[in-house]
Amino acid sequence: MSLFGDGLDAAVQKTFTRPAPKSAPAQMRYLVKQLKGTRAVAQMLRISQRTVERYVKNQIKKPRPDLAARLDREVRKRWQPQVRAKARRQAATTGGIVIDTRARLGYTAPVGSTDESRVRHLTIALPPQHAARLFDAQQAGADDRHLQQITAEALKEVYFQDGGRRAGSLEEVRFTDIEHLEFEL
Repeated sequence: MSLFGDGLDAAVQKTFTRPAPKSAPAQMRYLVKQLKGTRAVAQMLRISQRTVERYVKNQIKKPRPDLAARLDREVRKRWQPQVRAKARRQAATTGGIVIDTRARLGYTAPVGSTDESRVRHLTIALPPQHAARLFDAQQAGADDRHLQQITAEALKEVYFQDGGRRAGSLEEVRFTDIEHLEFEL
């Protein structure tokens, strides 16, 4: 499971203007239309082409739990690509992104300092350039560790350094022991 990647995807999915298909036959028909054929859908979902055809014709209505999860994930990944692109573009240029997290945050500081590493609950609006870095890295296939590093750098700049007004000598922020992480556009 990818905590940061899934969090970014969930934030983008909240911008959808229409709900994605819910039933398995409707989801299967959508994927067949998107991939232009039943063979491609069968290979992607690791099932037989005949099974795909039976879903399309409403002969099968209830998939196994593992197939239902793969089917739902693939539909959501492809649903409303223009809306998804517009939401990412807007966050990266004007809107920014809000991060809500409960994690161990801080940096090496004297014991008792307010910036010492400790569990904090933060809800912070990150400026558009940080949203752009996160989405660009995600599009480039960055792993969770890299996305976590980008998020830590953004929190360092926005929260700890307050846009350059304090803690100017701050080197590296630690962002670990994540209990909760949610993004909002």
